[in-house]
Amino acid sequence: MSHPDPGGFRVAITIDAEFPDRPTEPGVTARILDVLAEDGVPATVFIQGRWAEAEPVLARRIAAEGHLVANHSHHHARMTLLTAAGIVRDAQASERAIIAATGRSPRPWFRCPFGAGAGTRRVADRLDSIGYVDVGWHVDGRDWAGGSAGRLEGRLVRETIAHGDGSVVLLHGWPRATPVALRGTIRRLRDAGATFVTIDTLDSLPGRRST
Repeated sequence: MSHPDPGGFRVAITIDAEFPDRPTEPGVTARILDVLAEDGVPATVFIQGRWAEAEPVLARRIAAEGHLVANHSHHHARMTLLTAAGIVRDAQASERAIIAATGRSPRPWFRCPFGAGAGTRRVADRLDSIGYVDVGWHVDGRDWAGGSAGRLEGRLVRETIAHGDGSVVLLHGWPRATPVALRGTIRRLRDAGATFVTIDTLDSLPGRRST
């Protein structure tokens, strides 16, 4: 596993690629990928299966540009509302859609929609039974709530520096402010000593049960 340089710290940018829950402008996910490519930043992208079916070109681009592909469920339903069998069916349906679109398996990385059920044994055990572990976050950009890119950038920088090494940052693929805020966030965090990594290089993850 990689470790930070003396005085530096690692940051994992994670993007939930999913259908928006409110009207938004088109092309946001592509602009996020543009920013990551321009700045040479690898991200971990939790892909909703139905989104991958609807956006195969973008899903394929995520994998082709070297980002770590992960599973964000198929229907984006709260895992707590599903039966044990339903949790398994949903995760597996998403996995099939993601592999079909990207050619990459998302295992073992999973993120429960809304974080719902991530801390419950019932959900964790069902995911574990099919080879998945849920991954939460340390820094929630709350980009889904709206607001300016400047405020989003300030929150991301402040909270990520406060958490320090191993920060897992949550963003989404559809809020219009996210690409603009992400560009400034990357540059300011780099100036502060950050190195950007994917979650598979970190020693511990939020929401991951110890073994």
